[in-house]
Formats: sequence, structure tokens, C-alpha cells
Amino acid sequence: MTTAIVTTPEQSGLRLGLRKLGRSPSACLGVAGVTLVILIAILAPVLSPFDPNLQDTANRLAPPGPVHWLGTDGFGRDILSRIVWGARPTMLLLLSVVLLMAPIGLLVGVLAGYFGGLIQRILMRLTDITMSFPRLVLAFAFVAIIGPGLLNGALALALTSWPAYARQARIETMALRQKDYLAAAEMVGIRGNRLLWGHVLPMVLPSAIVRLALDMSGIILAAAGLGFLGLGVRPPTAEWGSMVAEGTQVIFDQWWIAAAPGGAIFLTSLSFNLLADGLRDILDPRHD
Repeated sequence: MTTAIVTTPEQSGLRLGLRKLGRSPSACLGVAGVTLVILIAILAPVLSPFDPNLQDTANRLAPPGPVHWLGTDGFGRDILSRIVWGARPTMLLLLSVVLLMAPIGLLVGVLAGYFGGLIQRILMRLTDITMSFPRLVLAFAFVAIIGPGLLNGALALALTSWPAYARQARIETMALRQKDYLAAAEMVGIRGNRLLWGHVLPMVLPSAIVRLALDMSGIILAAAGLGFLGLGVRPPTAEWGSMVAEGTQVIFDQWWIAAAPGGAIFLTSLSFNLLADGLRDILDPRHD
């Protein structure tokens, strides 16, 4: 007696998506890079060879060697250990921005596109006003007002990054309103919040996820910019942007102090860009 194995549409879609991802070398590299950074952030106490805040002034500005693989900074702290621990605030800030930015943008965009009229005009004018300011400059202004810190930096970046998601979600929601798909759902009694969040939102999510993945590298650079200007996490906490700022003071003589954290920022941003390309291939039907 044989047992039939039933495959649901969700399982088939997942397998198809994984197959597409596996056929893209750049996407595989992106997944590997992002996974590696996340594991480094989680396992920092295990992977770090030294205490990131331990100062050894007798061994300051030491070049890379067998003991300190990436050298030491101006306080004699091991640069490799600080890079490992610096992944934590970067990933935490990235997660905080994502959890704040995307929901705000999707909520504004979906409501504006679905209801239209006065609601759309009010929400879109608010979006246009926010977009009229340079995002990074506005984030710096927010942090300068509310004070430096990891959560304050995440809040500032989130409050200045949501308009792009709102405009995209509005356009897609307006297009969906003309589709027979939603008309059929309304005919069988699906209306209100059930229609909005159960049918419209899932159709808008794929493109928002792709945009979110593409924006990750920009968020990392913005977070590093906050740290570079002293508006990020407070010292002596290890953070890549502040490490680059410290290294610029001696960049011509001890170049590795700025190059090492700069390389970490570059590789992490590159990994997220490669991952975004893979997600676009999976979630965008035009890239079959």
C-alpha cells in the first residue's frame, strides 16, 4: 500500500523559490555573507580573541601580527575583537530600523491607496514633506535633538526612511483596487479590515521585501555615518563607524585601523545587496 504525499501550494512555492535562489551565485554569496555576519554578532563572546575594551597602552598602534591579527588601535585594543563585537550594535540597529520603518510605510501606503480621497491627500502630503528633506541630514538632526544612542539612531533612521515604502505601497494598492481579484473577494463578503490586511497587504509585501533588502546596505552606511560623527552608540562600545573615525586620525601611518572596520562595512553592505538581487529574482514574477 502506497501513501500519497500531498504538496500544498505554499510548499511548492517555497521549493521553487529555494531552487531559484540556488541557481543564482550572487544570491548564494549574499545569503552566506549575511548569515556569517549574524552568526558573528550572536557568537561574539565566543569568537572574540580579546576583550574589546581592554586597553594596553604599551602595545598601542601595533601592526597586524600573529597575536593581534588586525593590529591594535590608539588605546592598544585588539581591532579584530572590536570588529567582532561591533557587528552586534550594527545588526541590532538594522533590525530596529526594519521593524519600525517598513510597517509605518506599508500602513500609510496601503491606507492611502485603498481609501483614496481626503485620507490619501493627507497621508501623501505628509509623505511628500518627509521626502523633501535629505534623509541622512534629517536623521542627524533627529539624533542631535534627542541625543546619541543606538535606539535613538534607529528611531531617527526609521522616521526618515518610511516614505519610499508608503509611495510604493500606495501605487500597488491603487492598482489592486482595479483588479477582479478584490472585486471577487468583496462579492463573497470579504470587506473592511479582513480585505485590507488579509488580501491587499500580502500582495504588496513582496516588492516591499525586495526594497527593504536593497535598503539594508544604505541603512548600514547611515548607521556607520552616525557612529563616525559620534552620534551612534556611546564609547567605549565597539561600533564600526566610530572605529573608522578613530582610524582616520592616523590613516597615513597606521592605515589598518580604519581599513579593517571599513572593510567590514563594505562586505556587509555587499552581502545585503547580493541577497536583495536574489530576493528580487524569487519574488518578482518578471524575473522568472
